[in-house]
Amino acid sequence: MKTNFSILAIAVVLSLSAFFLPDTAFAQQGISRIPLQRHDLSIPGWEAVQVRIDFDKGAAFGMHTHPGEEVIYVLKGTFIYEVEGKGQVKLKAGDTLFIPAGVAHAAKNIGKNKAIELATYIVEKGKPILVKQ
Repeated sequence: MKTNFSILAIAVVLSLSAFFLPDTAFAQQGISRIPLQRHDLSIPGWEAVQVRIDFDKGAAFGMHTHPGEEVIYVLKGTFIYEVEGKGQVKLKAGDTLFIPAGVAHAAKNIGKNKAIELATYIVEKGKPILVKQ
């Protein structure tokens, strides 16, 4: 019985680490990622993933891409996004941004306080959510 429990515990930890991998694999000082939901889409092999991302004052996330689309909604604060092909885009609370699949971009909190965004990713299952450049 104890062995079965140990195997179950290991399986749970491994499956949770797969969900949180984008958060831990690319952790950056001053930025925290809080997974909110992950659901299969009606399109076979695709999923939607929502994450709340908190940026401390002055925190920045360097250039990266996603294998699928990213839809950003700024909940709080002011950001500068550097988007390949668009240059700099300044967003404040209530603003949105669409990042096409494979487009390199970076984000920085330029406000005086914490900034928060809601990121929704539409990605092919089994692919990483985030690819560091």
